[in-house]
Amino acid sequence: MTMQGAQRLRQELDLLKTVKRPEVITAIAEARAHGDLKENAEYHAAREQQGFIEGRIKQLESELSHSEIIDVSKLNAGSRIVFGAKVVLADVDTDEEKRYQIVGDLEADIKLGLIAISSPLARALIGKHEGDSVTIDAPAGQREYEIVSVSYAD
Repeated sequence: MTMQGAQRLRQELDLLKTVKRPEVITAIAEARAHGDLKENAEYHAAREQQGFIEGRIKQLESELSHSEIIDVSKLNAGSRIVFGAKVVLADVDTDEEKRYQIVGDLEADIKLGLIAISSPLARALIGKHEGDSVTIDAPAGQREYEIVSVSYAD
């Protein structure tokens, strides 16, 4: 896991523990005050939400305690793509550029350009160099990209 990914997960964990958990406890108490719990939809929804929050807290605590944190800025892989690489790809057909960083599975978020190391795109990129071309099997068919740049700086 990257240092930035670990930091984001710690922030999420802190938010869950200090904000979300107390909110759901308050919601349960308010719903409980409404009386009969058998037919109290608010109570059951709050209890379900509490289950999700507690599950996510356990998952984050476990993952953070068992993860190896890697400082990507100290990697020296040159122009070769490895875990943590920030890659700029140019679509060969449209010249559209896309930016991605290869990260651990738990910290992946495609909206932020963070792709999991286990994803088909990352697996196709690992080991390649700046200037290489790579063909990716996408849902809309095969796409060919040229690797414009590879960096490891923050």
